[in-house]
Amino acid sequence: MSTMDRAQWLEERRKGIGGSDAAAIIGLNNYVTPYMLWADKTGRLPEKEDNEAMRQGRDLEGYVAQRFTESAGKRVHIHSGIIRNPTYPFAHANIDRKVSGERAGLECKTTSVLNLKKFKNGEFPEHYYVQCIHYLAVTGYDRWYLAVLILNQGFRWFTIERDEEEIHALMKAEQEFWDTYVIPDIPPPVDGLSPTSRALQEVYRLPDSDSEAKPLYQSDILNDYQDLKRQIAMLETQKKKCEQILQQELGNSISGICGGIHIDWKPVEKRTFDLKKFASEHPDINLNRYFKQSQYRRFVVKEKES
Repeated sequence: MSTMDRAQWLEERRKGIGGSDAAAIIGLNNYVTPYMLWADKTGRLPEKEDNEAMRQGRDLEGYVAQRFTESAGKRVHIHSGIIRNPTYPFAHANIDRKVSGERAGLECKTTSVLNLKKFKNGEFPEHYYVQCIHYLAVTGYDRWYLAVLILNQGFRWFTIERDEEEIHALMKAEQEFWDTYVIPDIPPPVDGLSPTSRALQEVYRLPDSDSEAKPLYQSDILNDYQDLKRQIAMLETQKKKCEQILQQELGNSISGICGGIHIDWKPVEKRTFDLKKFASEHPDINLNRYFKQSQYRRFVVKEKES
């Protein structure tokens, strides 16, 4: 990060598209959508809170690089600062390591054992690949190495050679995103995905509660919404009916099998804390400090009573 502190580095990241942003633009990031990325780049979202996975990824970066040097027989060194390329003024790169003696870089990843199946048969997650292609574009290097530590399970490394067609396609998508949405400050279309919903909650978190009902003109969308609600309710009832038929056939059996499908209907014990009863029996205890408070906007659509 050169001499920049973390706050300065995070602010600098907002001035362009980085490697970790690239997959979201082409729909290959399960946690960030184009709308959420736009909201972040235009300063509408707060900085993402640090979590344990992010902390471990940073702390273990040096270890992953060391494992790569041992396995691949190559030397690497830290490359400080954010790299920019005049060919792609909308993009930047903050790389983990530069490979000595090669026009190549190294991306270090740490992931959970839950993602182990994504690394079978020499494969790795698509968003890792997109990130490396982004770095190849910005740096102009010939290849990128990807080193992945799968916690408590193993270590893998991969080589990604420069592919001009892939670079061109990704850079075109990034430039279109930057020029179409970020520069003119126009939001991308929403997509129905959860990250977009979370971003909308944040972007419009301060409602004008004193205003009158705003006239809306999305009558077709509203009709579709109401129709979909009815269809979902009908499908839920049909699904529940199927469950009941299967439960009736299972009877007192706790499991069943049909073709390649296994069905479980096992007894489950659940214990819950009766807060209301506890409060009534212990009126002298102030429970307010045990409640975690959060604020959000609840979306409800209902028909007007005639």
